[in-house]
Amino acid sequence: MTVPWMLVLVVASQQPVKVDSETISGLGARNIGSAAMSGRVAALAAVHEGSRLTVYVGAASGGVWKSVNGGTTYKPVFDKQPVQSIGAIAVDPKNPQVVWVGTGEAWTRNSVSIGDGVYKSSDGGDNWTNVGLKESERVAKILVDPTESNVVYVCVPGKLWSDSDVRGVYKTTDGGKSWTRVLKGANTSTGCSMLSLDPQNPKTIFAGMWDFRRKGWTFRSGGDGPAAASGSGLFKSTDGGASWTELDDKSAQGLPSKPWGRIAVSVAPSKPNVVYAFIEAAVPKNGLYRSEDGGRTWEVRDRSQAMIWRPFYFANLIVDPKNENRLYKPDLNLVVSNDGGSSFSNISGGAHGDFHDVWIDPQSPDHLITGDDGGVWYSYDAGNKWWKGDNLPISQFYHVSVDMDRPYHVYGGLQDNSAWVGESQYPGGITNSRWENMYNGDGFWIFVDPLDPDYIYAEYQGGEIGRVNRKTHETRNIKPLPGYKEGKLRFNWNTPIHLSPTRKGTIYLGSQFLFRSRDFGQTWERVSPDLATSDSTKQQQEQSGGVTVDNSAAETHTTIYAIAESPKNPAVIWAGTDDGNLQVTRDGGKTWTNVVANVRGLPANAWVSSIEAGHFDEGTVYASFDLHTFGDMRSYAYKSTDFGKTWSPLVGAESPVRGYAHVIKEDLVNRDLLFLGTELGLWVTLDGGKQWAHYKGGDLPAVAVRDLAIHPRDDDLVIATHGRGIWIIDDIRPLRALTPAMLTATAGFLQVKPAVQRMPAFGGWANGDATFVGPNPPDEAVITYYQRRRHIFGDLKIEVFDQAGKLVGTVPSGKRRGLSRVTWSMRLKAPTVPPAASASFGAAFGPRVLPGTYTVRMSKDKDVFTTRLQVVADPRARYPLADRQAQFALALKLSGLLGDMTFAVERMNGVRQALDDRAAKLPSGDSLAARLNAASSAVDLLRKKIVATKEGGMITGEERLRENLADLYGNVAVFYEGRPTQTQVERGDAIARELADVVRDFDAWTGRELPGLNAALAAKRLESIRVLSREQWEAKAAAGGGPN
Repeated sequence: MTVPWMLVLVVASQQPVKVDSETISGLGARNIGSAAMSGRVAALAAVHEGSRLTVYVGAASGGVWKSVNGGTTYKPVFDKQPVQSIGAIAVDPKNPQVVWVGTGEAWTRNSVSIGDGVYKSSDGGDNWTNVGLKESERVAKILVDPTESNVVYVCVPGKLWSDSDVRGVYKTTDGGKSWTRVLKGANTSTGCSMLSLDPQNPKTIFAGMWDFRRKGWTFRSGGDGPAAASGSGLFKSTDGGASWTELDDKSAQGLPSKPWGRIAVSVAPSKPNVVYAFIEAAVPKNGLYRSEDGGRTWEVRDRSQAMIWRPFYFANLIVDPKNENRLYKPDLNLVVSNDGGSSFSNISGGAHGDFHDVWIDPQSPDHLITGDDGGVWYSYDAGNKWWKGDNLPISQFYHVSVDMDRPYHVYGGLQDNSAWVGESQYPGGITNSRWENMYNGDGFWIFVDPLDPDYIYAEYQGGEIGRVNRKTHETRNIKPLPGYKEGKLRFNWNTPIHLSPTRKGTIYLGSQFLFRSRDFGQTWERVSPDLATSDSTKQQQEQSGGVTVDNSAAETHTTIYAIAESPKNPAVIWAGTDDGNLQVTRDGGKTWTNVVANVRGLPANAWVSSIEAGHFDEGTVYASFDLHTFGDMRSYAYKSTDFGKTWSPLVGAESPVRGYAHVIKEDLVNRDLLFLGTELGLWVTLDGGKQWAHYKGGDLPAVAVRDLAIHPRDDDLVIATHGRGIWIIDDIRPLRALTPAMLTATAGFLQVKPAVQRMPAFGGWANGDATFVGPNPPDEAVITYYQRRRHIFGDLKIEVFDQAGKLVGTVPSGKRRGLSRVTWSMRLKAPTVPPAASASFGAAFGPRVLPGTYTVRMSKDKDVFTTRLQVVADPRARYPLADRQAQFALALKLSGLLGDMTFAVERMNGVRQALDDRAAKLPSGDSLAARLNAASSAVDLLRKKIVATKEGGMITGEERLRENLADLYGNVAVFYEGRPTQTQVERGDAIARELADVVRDFDAWTGRELPGLNAALAAKRLESIRVLSREQWEAKAAAGGGPN
C-alpha cells in the first residue's frame, strides 16, 4: 500500500507521544565555528606519555578538549556531560589515564557559567563519572597527591551569586568515593581560591581562602569595601589537611595587614621552601609576596599594575618546575620574573591577552602553553614568540543575526572578542579565514542594515554602538549622549539593539530610556521615560569591587535589557529591564504600562533576558526571565496573548528544562513550535510548552545558548552558543510538521525544503590538521522521515524514482526512533571506466539529475510510504533550463560513451587473457604458442590506442582516448552545469569516432584471425576463444549493483 506525501499508513495510538531528545535530535546541527577568535580558556593540563604530549584544555564554557599530539589536533571529550563550564583539570602523576575535572569556572566575571561538581575519568577522558561535590557550582584547583593516587584535594570557591555551605578545601582518600571538607571558610561566602602542595612532601599544603560575592549591580572581592571585614586568608597544613595554620601579619612576618581579597599561592617544585603568594589587599599593601622558609616569613616583591590588576579575574601563579626564581603571572598580559619576583617582563607578544593559566613543560621549561580569553597559545622559546592554536571552536557568542545574501552570512558578537561576520557555507568548508572582524571590544549585538547591506550596526560593552562600512571598515560611533546637565545614561554591559521588523531603517537602543532612530543613528528620539526601577542602591558602581575597586560596564544596572517591536503592529513595543520591569506601549511610545506584576509565580527583580513579540497576532508575546544573579538557576519563560494582562508559564515544575533562560523564540510558521536557549542547552517544544525536549543533534553539548535566529527564507535555526561558537540546524521544516497526528503515527515522511543543486565551485585550500574547518550543509538532497519506534525487524529501504518511474537512487536508511535524515546524491550512477595504468578523477561521479519532481519511496517491511522531492537549480545560476538540459544530454552521452569504451576494452582484455591462457598450456617452442602470443600483442596494440598502459603511478602523462574522454566528461558533467561549449560537443563526437575506428579494427581482426586460431586450438583439444557479447557484459554490470 502506498500513501501520499506526509500521510502515514498506520496510526499506532491516539495517546499523546512523549517527545524527548531522541524524537527531535535526528535533525543534525553543524558547528561553523569559528576558531579564529576562539574563546576563554580557564584551565590547562598536559603530560608526556612516552614520545607524545597529551594536552587537556578546559574551556570556560565549552567543555574539555584533548590533544594527543601536543596541540596539533583536539577533540572534545566532555560533550556528553550535563555541564560544560570547566574550572580545573588535573592528571594523576602516577597514571596519566586518570584525569580529574572540576566543573564551574572560577574566574568569576559577570558572564561566568556554572558547574555541578567533580568528574573523574580512568581512561584518558573517554568516559567520565561525577564523583561528588555537585553543589559546589565552581572549582578553582585540583591536586593529586604524587605519591598516592587516591588522595586528591579540591579547591572549591563555591557559589558566586548566593550563600552556600559547600565551600573550602575538600579531600578524598578513596579516589573520589567519599569527600571530607578539611578547611572551611569563615562564613558562607568564603571559599577556596587556590591550592598548592609541596611535591616532595605532599602533606604540606597551602590554601588561599576567598570571601566574594557578585550581584547584578555590584561585585565584591573581600568585604564590601577596602576597609570592610573579609573572610579571606592564607592557610598552611603540614598533615594533609588534618589541621591548618592561618598565615597573616601576626603569625607570618612580612605579610600585609587585613582585610584581604583573592589570594593565589604557589610552591616552587624544585625548591619547596620557596613559596609565592599574590594577595589582594588595600592599596598599597596588595602585591606579590615571597617566602624562602616555607611560609614563616615573607617579603613583598612586586606591586606593579601588571601584578595587581583585577585580582578576581587574574589570580594565578605558576613557578618553573626546574627554577624556583622563574615565575609566571597571568594577567591582562602574561608577565614573567627570572629573579624570584623582584621584577617582571611582559611576554604576551602577539597573543590575545587576559591570561588565566600556563603549563610549563617539565622536560623543556622554555616550552609553554597558555590559555587566555582568545584561546590557547604555544611558545617554544619561553614566551619570546607565540603561535596561536586555530583549532578550538570555543568562541563565546552573546547574540546572532543573519542577512538575506545567497548563501546568507552569520553575524555575532563575542565575549572579549569583538563582533564578526562569517559565511554560513563556502566551497571547501568554512575556514577561520571566512570570518571577518567588524568592530571592537566585547561584541554583543550586530545586524546588517536592511536598507543598505554595505553597512552594519555593531556594539561593544556599555552601549558603544557604531555604524560600520562592511567593505572599508570605516566606523562612526552613533551612541546617544546625555543632554545639558543630564545625568548618566545607563547602558547595560549587554546593551540591546533591535531592528524594526515592520519599518526598514528604524532601529532601537536601550539605556534606562528607549531610543529610536530613523536616520541611521544620526538623530535619536526618546520614546519612553525611565523604564527601569531607577533604584539608586543599584547604581553605585563606582564603589564596586570590594578590597580593590573594579568598576566596568559589567555592573551597570537598572537598564533596559530586551526590546521587541511587534511584527504585526509597529505601535506595540516591549521593553524589559535587568531589574524586573516588563513594559509595553501600544501607541508607539506615548504611554507605557508595566505588566510584570501580572506574571504570576515570577520572583521579583528578575532580569527580562529576552522578549519575543508574536508573529501571528499583535497581542501575543513571549518573555524569558533570569534570576541566576540571585542564586536561582531555574528556567522561567512565559506567554501572554492579551498584551501582558495575563500570562501562562511555559516551563512547569515537572519540566526537564535545565539552566537559567537566555532567549525564547517563536517559529515563524508554526506558533506551537518554540525554542528556548538556557545556560545548559537548547530546548524545543512542539506543542506550545506542554512538553520540552533537550536538543542534542549533531552532538551539540549542554552549552549555554545565548541567542537564536530563524532564517526567514532558508528555514535554518542559527544557534549562538556561549562556549562552542555558532551552530546551524539546516531546515527546521520537519519540526514544524511534527504534529500530534504525525507523532502518533507509525512512520512517515516530513516536508523539507526543495533540494538545491548548488553550483559546483572551488574554494578553500589545504590548511593542515591544526585548524578548524566548519562543515557546509549537504550538497545532496535531504530526505527526512519519522518513526514512532526504532525499526528492528525486517527491511527498511528508501528509493528515489524520476518522473517516468525509473529508479534513479537507493539511499541508506537509519533505523532510529524519531526524526531521521538521509541524503540522496541527486546523481545517476557513475560511468564505468576502462581499467588503465592512470587514475580517472573526472569520471568518479555520475551526471546530476535534471531539476524536477522526484518520488521518494520508503519500504518498511510490508508498508510503503511515498513523498515528493522537488529538485531545483541553484538560484545563483545564470544559465536557463535549456542550457542545463543540454549539459545533461551531453553528460549522458559521454557517460554512455565511457561505457562503450569499457565494453570495448573488456572485450580486448578478455581475448588477450584467453590467448595468454591458451599459450601457457602449450609446451615451449610450440608454433601455436608463438601464434597466440603474437595475436595477444596485436590485440594489445589496439587496447593501447584506448587506454594508458605505461605503469609507474596514477599520473604518467600518457593520454589516450580514455584519459581524454574522462577529462571531457568531468568538465561537462561534474564541474559546470551550464551549456557545454561547442568545442566540448565536437570533441565528444571526435572521440566517439576515434573509438569506433578502434572497435572496427578489433572486430575486423577477430573476424580475420580468431577462426584460424580456434581451429588450431581445437586440434590440440584446447578451449576456443570467444569474444564477450554486449548482452553478457550488461548482465555482468547489472549484477554489480544499480544506481547510486
